[in-house]
Order: sequence, then structure tokens, then C-alpha cells
Amino acid sequence: MPKQTLGRLVWLLCLAFALMGCKEKIEIVEEIRAIKTVTVSEQVTERILKFSGLVAAVDSSDLSFQVGGQVASVSVDIGDQVKKGQVLAVLDPEPYQLDVDKAAAQLGKAREQVNESKSQLDRQQRIYDQGAGVKSHLEAAAYNLKAAENEVKIQVARLELARRNLRKTSLFSPYYGTIAWRSMEPNEEVQAGQKVFEINAKGKMEVHVAVPENAIDYIYIDDAVTVTFPTVPGESTQGRISDIGSAAIEANAFPVKVALVGPNRKVKPGMSAEARFSVQDEDRKAGFKLPLQAILPAAEANQGYVFVYDPRASTVKKNRVRYSGLTQAKVIVTDGVAVGDIIAVAGVSFLADGLHVKLMKQ
Repeated sequence: MPKQTLGRLVWLLCLAFALMGCKEKIEIVEEIRAIKTVTVSEQVTERILKFSGLVAAVDSSDLSFQVGGQVASVSVDIGDQVKKGQVLAVLDPEPYQLDVDKAAAQLGKAREQVNESKSQLDRQQRIYDQGAGVKSHLEAAAYNLKAAENEVKIQVARLELARRNLRKTSLFSPYYGTIAWRSMEPNEEVQAGQKVFEINAKGKMEVHVAVPENAIDYIYIDDAVTVTFPTVPGESTQGRISDIGSAAIEANAFPVKVALVGPNRKVKPGMSAEARFSVQDEDRKAGFKLPLQAILPAAEANQGYVFVYDPRASTVKKNRVRYSGLTQAKVIVTDGVAVGDIIAVAGVSFLADGLHVKLMKQ
């Protein structure tokens, strides 16, 4: 056989084997998706109410002079730590010292008048006892003595008031704390009662929130509250309701105070806070807490779908559910699930009814 013919034969045989290989059946392997799940547990009827507020010191005071005058000196500034009884500022004492001196002089004059009136009364009494006096003169002398004694009492009170006003030219700290606000400088004129400092006491702090009228009946004194702070991310503090206002204020909201229990040292008066109240609602239908990401949204309000894992068939079933609200990033599902159901909680948009799945290794 010629070599050329033999080569063609070998080439045809190779081509035939190649075509036979292309006709072999291609096997398709199904990829089984791994899912993360939670197991439905006990029912809940509680809900979470969230309100914004401000941190404040439990003991906080606006300070002012009880007398007016020119500021002589200011000893502290915003942020300074102060002790109880420490002098914060002083007014010019000279005008008040002059008032003290004047009152003291007037008191001395009044006492001299008492002595003179006593002498006059004694004189009139002797004349009257000798039978040469007139009773009306004796009565007038007695009246003058009484009036002089009353004048002494008046001047004593005026002197005490002048001395008090002199003492009030110095402003003292009422307790250990921090200066939170200041509004005066030396040589300025201030009026009696004008706010010049705000001081926050050391120690206990609270959060002031306004609770709407439609929620106020769900909270009670001493209820537990969880408080978070936007400026201190990742930190939360427990608190308890310490005071509930008896009358609504702005926007028909009631003032509520939440006493903080062991707050973070970074928390300061004036910071923003969010208070979360966990309340029991007897009118609310019982439900199950599920992570928000477990719900595949539906077109209807407060409805959606969950995928329930069947361990016998290793498949998921798509169940329609109803939910009534959110609490701590979870939905309260009231219909469509039962205790013990294993619910897919991640990637639900990629699941389908009857899909074969496997559980993700924890």
C-alpha cells in the first residue's frame, strides 16, 4: 500500500474517534446552595419605642447673683472643675459696704434716741409721782420710748439686710461639679437674678426625652431602658425611668427622665442620646422575632415571605407571613411560622420554593 494512502487512512481513523468522543453525554452537576438559618423560638408581645433626648446631670443649676452690680472678678471658666463653696465670681463690694456703714450709723442713732426717750419718760414719771405732772405728758413720753425701741428693731433689720447684700457680692459653688456655661466678664454690669453660670454636679446623669401622648401609658417608673449615644458608637448604657411628667408640654409630649446606671466615662451632659423603651402591649397580637433580612418583601403592607427549611428533604418551602412591627432590627411575625421552624436568614432573594439547599456550617 502506498505511503500516501496509508497516511490518509490513519487521519480518517483519528477523525472518526474524535467525532465519537464529541457525541458522549455531558453530565450536569447541580450546585447546592448553603444557607444560614435561625430556629423560631418563643412568642413575644413586647415592642420597642425609641425617642431622642439629651444627657443632663441629675443635679444641675443655673447660678446668678442675688444682688446686682459691676463684676470685679471671675475665677472660673467653662469646663473647670469646682469644689463646693468655692468662689466663682465677685461683684464690686464698695457700694454694699457703704450701705452697711450707713445702716450701722442709723442703728447707733436709733439707740441714742432710745436712751433719750428713757430719760424723758423717767423725768415725766417723777414729776407725775410728785403730783405736779400731767398724765398726757407721761403717756406721750411712754409712746416716744416705744417708738424709739421699734426704730431700733427696724435699723437692726436694715443693717442685717445690708450685711447680707454685702455677702451676696460673692458667688459660691453649691456643690462639686463642672462649669457648663458662663456669660459674664469682669467690669460688666449684671442684674440680680441674671443667669451667669450653669453648673453640673459630678456623678449621676440622666437623659431627658419627650414621650408622645399615644405612648405615655405604656411606660412606668423604674422600667428598664437601653440608651445609646451617636457620638459614642458601639456603646450602650442601661437606665431606669426616674420621673414621668404629669402634664404634656410641646407637641403634646410628656417630659420623661431616664436615670443612667454606670454610664461610659465618655458620656457628658448635653450629648444627644436615643432611649429605647421595651414595653408590653396587651392589645398587640403575639408573634415571633425574626431577623429583618429573613423577610422577602411582598406587595401588600406588613406582609412578606420566608423560606422554611425541611431537614428531611433538604429543601426550602416559601411561606407567606404577616408581621406587625419592628423591634431591635427584628420583625414580629404574627402569622406564617411556628415554634421550631428553621428559617433562612440570608440571601433569601436567591431562594425559590422547593430548592435543594444545605445548612451552612456554623
